[in-house]
Amino acid sequence: MSVGKRKIIFYLFIAIITVGLIFIFFNERGVIKYMDLKNRVDSIRVELENVRLENERLKNEIDSLQKSIPAKMEQIAREKYNMKREGEKLIEVEEK
Repeated sequence: MSVGKRKIIFYLFIAIITVGLIFIFFNERGVIKYMDLKNRVDSIRVELENVRLENERLKNEIDSLQKSIPAKMEQIAREKYNMKREGEKLIEVEEK
């Protein structure tokens, strides 16, 4: 074999070893860490979406309660007014 062919084979061997080492390092250090971080990020996104949905539900519940408060207050005021009028009628009947 000539010296030129030996150099080419040596450089190809070095290139294959280098690519193999980069691939091993990338898989053990990069891909595994990336996948673990991706899983964590995905789980956090799911938790955030659940919190957002719960906040939306609570906001809707608060809004409906705030809408029902004036109606309830009006009903109570009407009942008090009617009780006062009935009391006045009773006093008038007792006076006669």
